[in-house]
Parts: sequence; structure tokens; C-alpha cells
Amino acid sequence: MDNNKNSLEKYLTFVIDKEVYGVEILKVREIVAMMHISKVPLVPHYVKGVINLRGKVITVVDMREKLGMEPIEYNVHTTIIIIDIENLSIGFIVDETKEVLKLSKDELMPPPKFGTSIDTSFLKAMVKITDEQMVMMVDLEKLFNVDELEALEQTNK
Repeated sequence: MDNNKNSLEKYLTFVIDKEVYGVEILKVREIVAMMHISKVPLVPHYVKGVINLRGKVITVVDMREKLGMEPIEYNVHTTIIIIDIENLSIGFIVDETKEVLKLSKDELMPPPKFGTSIDTSFLKAMVKITDEQMVMMVDLEKLFNVDELEALEQTNK
């Protein structure tokens, strides 16, 4: 039995294509404004390149393209969320960073299964915020497969 059922976990929420997603705040290193991204050849289309953040090279991924959505022009709301996955820091370009939600485990619902045409394996849970709004919680470890993580790690070198 889970004794911490009512303990609150914090999630950073962000918007991609008008949908709200969340990640565990403990995995977020920082949030930075859009900045110059140096292009890197021969990388997957969703890898935009690398940034130099206080002397550390960080691979940057456009989350719209990673999730199979159309890219858009970056604007004043576009941010880069620096996330730690295993031993790797990756920058996620998102349309807009929102707020930090405090949620208890019993508020999290399993994500729906859409059949084989839509891959939702990277979704950990969903949370109903209002009657109109759901937040989809991203499982960062499932967002990239092992080969992708290795390729991202090589880009950081």
C-alpha cells in the first residue's frame, strides 16, 4: 500500500500546439528564453542543434517536431526547458512555458489508448484541470528510445 498517496508532486506545464503537457519539476534544470542555436549536421529532423549554456553544450530538440507536429516560427513565448534525462541534459523547445502544478497521485489518470496509429507510450498520465482542459504528463524516459538518447549524447560532445 502506498502511504504517500496524498503527497503532492510538482509538475512544470508547457504548451505545444494549444495542448498542455507536464513534466516532473525534479527533472527540470532550468527554463531559458529562446537563444541562438548552432546547427549540427546529420542529426534527426527534430534536433535543432546545440546551445552553449554557461559553458555547457546542450542538445536542443523541437518538441513539436519530435511529436510529429508542424513546426512554427519561434516567438516571444517560445522557451527552452532544460531537462535532465539519465546523465544527459536536453533542451526542449516549447511554444510556451506555463505554471507549476502541485498534484497528488490520485489526481493522475492513466492516458487513453488510441490503438496502433498514435504512439502515446511517452505519456505517463493525464490530469483534468478544468472541464475543458487536460494536462498530459510526459514520461521523459519513454520520449526517446535508447538509440535516440545515444545520438543526442553524441551531439553534446
